[in-house]
Amino acid sequence: MSTRNTVSTSNPDRTSFLLGLVGAGIGGSLTPAMQEREGLESGFNLTYRLIDAEKIGFGAADLPEILSWAQRLGFDGLNITHPFKQHILPLLDELSDDAHDLGAVNTVVFRDGKALGRNTDWSGWGRAFRRRLPNAVTDRAVLVGAGGAGAAVGYALLDHGAAHVSIIDTDTQKAQECATRLAKRFGDDRVCATGDLAGALGDAQGLVNATPIGMTGHTGLPVPADLVRDDLWVSDVVYFPLETELVRLARSRGCRVVPGGGMAVFQAVGAFEYFTGRTPDAERMVRHFEELSR
Repeated sequence: MSTRNTVSTSNPDRTSFLLGLVGAGIGGSLTPAMQEREGLESGFNLTYRLIDAEKIGFGAADLPEILSWAQRLGFDGLNITHPFKQHILPLLDELSDDAHDLGAVNTVVFRDGKALGRNTDWSGWGRAFRRRLPNAVTDRAVLVGAGGAGAAVGYALLDHGAAHVSIIDTDTQKAQECATRLAKRFGDDRVCATGDLAGALGDAQGLVNATPIGMTGHTGLPVPADLVRDDLWVSDVVYFPLETELVRLARSRGCRVVPGGGMAVFQAVGAFEYFTGRTPDAERMVRHFEELSR
């Protein structure tokens, strides 16, 4: 079951919330600090807990118990991250249209005994991108990486008006599956999978890296340096470090650049809205994220 994307405004007078993040290897997540700080600044008593599969010792088969446990203990919602964003879908009572389209949920809201699935990854990247380059998504773009982050970025690009998105991944089947999923929502003429990186970039105005390449422990460039032209806009989803090799190269060539971090902040902004029914101060959350990232 899917529904239109709406922000719940139930219990508008509530000032206390219990939230959590379910994932594996999430000890370094900045989400708890961001959410708790924004709750404090907004006058809420907001508690955010990590539910780490690696520490506790659970897997996808245990998700029904995790959801039931969270609801019984009075959690108001959960963020969901790797590797459970797809596994959680059949356990939910309702999906927003975007979560249904993407086949992934990163936000579960508990309301009136039901578990509601939402996705703020795509909207988070889109909001962060428009904050930096408000008029840059009406052209053609190349998306490198067809995993969960890539699918979310592709959805955002197309939703915000990109004329066409070419998807490239070392796993060609994954790239094709991502393109097929997005085409169901946006049309075959606006998205494709390709193995011709140089050809796709030669006909594009934008480049997004949605792979781990560039993050700490995965240094390097996701595309050959000579393909990064000065007339491209360039975005990276990697934010550890914020100054990836791709971001540094693009800046040195005079490209318009959207560094990583924005997607992490604005997916949290969207989740906060769903969880509390209130609109947080997004710029304040950006500043806090930057403090945490130093």
